[in-house]
Amino acid sequence: MELQKLTNGHHQDFQHLEEGESPEREEFLPHKSDGGNPTQFTDFEGKTSFGMSVFNLSNAIMGSGILGLSYAMANTGIILFLVLLTSIAVLSLYSVHLLLRSAEVVGIRAYEQLGKRAFGHPGKILAAVVITMHNIGAMSSYLFIVKYELPLVIQAFLGLQHSSGEWFLNGNYLIIIVSVFIILPLALMRQLGYLGYTSGFSLTCMVFFLISVIYKKFNIPCPFDGFTNHTAENISIDGECEAKYFTINQQTAYTVPILAFAFVCHPEVLPIYTELRNPTKRRMQAIANVSILGMFVMYLLTAIFGYLTFYLNTEAELLHTYSKVDPLDTLILCVRLAVLVAVTLTVPVVLFPIRRALLQLLFPDKPFHWLRHISIALCLLFIANLLVIFVPNIRDIFGIIGATSAPSLIFILPGLFYIRIVSTEPMKSRPKIQAACFTALGFIFMSMSLTFITLDWVYGENRSGGH
Repeated sequence: MELQKLTNGHHQDFQHLEEGESPEREEFLPHKSDGGNPTQFTDFEGKTSFGMSVFNLSNAIMGSGILGLSYAMANTGIILFLVLLTSIAVLSLYSVHLLLRSAEVVGIRAYEQLGKRAFGHPGKILAAVVITMHNIGAMSSYLFIVKYELPLVIQAFLGLQHSSGEWFLNGNYLIIIVSVFIILPLALMRQLGYLGYTSGFSLTCMVFFLISVIYKKFNIPCPFDGFTNHTAENISIDGECEAKYFTINQQTAYTVPILAFAFVCHPEVLPIYTELRNPTKRRMQAIANVSILGMFVMYLLTAIFGYLTFYLNTEAELLHTYSKVDPLDTLILCVRLAVLVAVTLTVPVVLFPIRRALLQLLFPDKPFHWLRHISIALCLLFIANLLVIFVPNIRDIFGIIGATSAPSLIFILPGLFYIRIVSTEPMKSRPKIQAACFTALGFIFMSMSLTFITLDWVYGENRSGGH
């Protein structure tokens, strides 16, 4: 996907809008064309269809975050969760709108080059670093699921109640094998558009996961006899099987970062835009709207039915909660396989923007070269594998990455890019004030999330479970 004809930003001053046209006329919810001239991008001629672009963007949005949503709902309550999820989804759409407007104004569809146009070389470095940090965290969280779940699936296939210590039941060996034989060949594709088919299959697997979660809600009783062998003696807690509408406890601090992480697709937006056939802002915004709305519905249904199955017993990783009911359940075994396939096929999609960012940063004027293309993919997979082998808890990955890079990608950078790049609007105009407030919200969110998570780490052992 390293489209090496990407611009350096100095030959892209372009023919974009009619004289005097307000840059905010095209809102982030699409409407009929007002007859304005379409943007003329000269960086790359895309060939990817609307449908394939939706598959790729949806796949980028929906990754391992979906497994933590029922846990998030258990720690906020249904109403508060719905408010938070809706807010993050709408803000993500507005953020994509800001990003696409900035790209439209300067004719650039590379995140790093937008950073350069807005803040010079430091802006380019900042954008590349944030994308790299976030997507390596995402890759790591996906591989963590493979490390945890694949040994259990193999164990269940072999009919073993407990791991017998063989190498093929060792998660660390398995993620290396999966990385080399499945992820790497897909990551070596030259263009992201080629992954549309695998993204479609990945989404199909996650739809199967959702259907199974809904089905299991009506097949697992509460309280759960199966939990008695795995948890402490006091299983029957008052209200254990009652849904909470509002809940605040020490784990609530993780909820907003988990939700923010679950909607971050911004590093992939511009690469997908680059490869889109007949690219216009309205067409790309429609792709984002369809993708985010679809994922919002899937997230909400998964969270509600997962939570209403286990209530207070919901764990940070939903599949583990099911395995405590019946480790050898055939349907859950198939669900595990589906989730493994889905997250494995998502890794190449999130690897592309990191490689693009590094190529823009280190080799901005170089033409495409297979050696660089392959070498960067190998290095990124190596780093992700190291992280997965040495980071003990998936919630740590969700929480820290969500609290730092997610606000940068959703709130801070798109808002700053818009303020600096869209020069046709005065600073005191409504769109610029909205973008400034949006950016400030990102800084507030990042500070609060990091504070809460730090406090939880420091004092968590001395607090009650909060249930």
